[in-house]
Amino acid sequence: MKVFRRSILITALWLSGSVPVAAQAPGAGSAIDAASQAILANPKVIKALEDIKADDVHAFAEQKRITEIPAPPYKERQRAEYFLKRFVELGFNDAAIDTEGNVIALRKGSGTGRPKLVVSAHLDTVFQEGTDVTVKEKDGVILAPGIGDDSRGLAALLSMIKSLNANAIATVGDLVFVGTVGEEELGNLRGVRALFRDHADIDGFISIDGLGVTRVVNQATGSHRYEMTFKGPGGHSFQEFGLPSAIHAMGRAIAKISELQTPSDPKTTFTVGTVSGGTSVNAIAAEAKMAVDMRSNSTEELLKLEGRLLDLVREAVVEENARWNSDKLSVDIKLIGDRPAGIVAMDSPILQATQRAVTVLTREPRVTFAGSSTDSNLAMSMGIPAVTIGGGGEGGNWHSRNEWYKPVDAYLGPQSALLTALVLTGLDGATRPALAVRREK
Repeated sequence: MKVFRRSILITALWLSGSVPVAAQAPGAGSAIDAASQAILANPKVIKALEDIKADDVHAFAEQKRITEIPAPPYKERQRAEYFLKRFVELGFNDAAIDTEGNVIALRKGSGTGRPKLVVSAHLDTVFQEGTDVTVKEKDGVILAPGIGDDSRGLAALLSMIKSLNANAIATVGDLVFVGTVGEEELGNLRGVRALFRDHADIDGFISIDGLGVTRVVNQATGSHRYEMTFKGPGGHSFQEFGLPSAIHAMGRAIAKISELQTPSDPKTTFTVGTVSGGTSVNAIAAEAKMAVDMRSNSTEELLKLEGRLLDLVREAVVEENARWNSDKLSVDIKLIGDRPAGIVAMDSPILQATQRAVTVLTREPRVTFAGSSTDSNLAMSMGIPAVTIGGGGEGGNWHSRNEWYKPVDAYLGPQSALLTALVLTGLDGATRPALAVRREK
């Protein structure tokens, strides 16, 4: 009885307007409201939400177990095989690892001409092979590389699936559950690139990445990453003094880059992330390398920054050659990362559905919409409705060996994913899908 009383209270609050909803365009979202109300009143959904909360301890144990399976860049196979095993245990006998390494399971809907929604989390971490990924506890906080990013997303995804299956909830549209590869670092979104290449019928995309449930990513921060290799003749620092130095040229380039000015809105950033070069303290460097990262919430600003920065690098080479009256120094510029920018409109059903799920579960007056670089970048750039939501809990020190996590109200993550997915794909016998079919199937 306690289960039903709590959920009836949630529904009553929604209907009375006591659960706040963030600002929206006049008339927008009325169909989403109606669908959300019907879904929240459904006994199976009520039970599924409670099951997710009851599963919180098991989901946290799963999260720690996943964390201790190494998944360095381009070497996610071990974790992928474990995730595939969990999919099969949850009843997806046809689940498989695709040619790129993604783990994919299809949960078919009941309708015809139905939309197809992907709900995903990424398998890979930023940490190199050999990193100690043992989970440790200190002062009530869990510490481990990748404990939140994105082990929490993977665990939340499994918890959501468990509750769907346990309560025999049928959707009208198809649900595709995916553990992706290549989200981090120089993976360059290779997992989702392969997913959309091989599955042209995807109509919507949800990524569970990060933690905060009230923070929703609706804008894809685009990024371009370059490796720049400066090459010169090299030589002895005393006997061949007067030859141009690859390191000196790189230093000139870094100094020029550091003086660049970029807009704060749309946020646009740059950094020289790594440098290397030279062979000896008493040698004129024959080669030097640096890696540069540029990001912006605007494709236009990103391209403007890129053009100016590349010009400055070439100017640095010209100046270093001129300094020594030489033409022997050059630079090779190689694009090593390209993540497209994009945005989802505030009146899009996927944002409306996410917003309502968050507000009804948390009773927070506002949902923070933000830009970030996630698996959703690719879908957003293609015009496919997409959103990145948090897996629940609290954490910090991302991408460091001291990454930490606390399972504070962590169940809100999978609950939010469940409600959002049900509104978008439609609850069989109760609501129509809010997600539109993009093309004939």
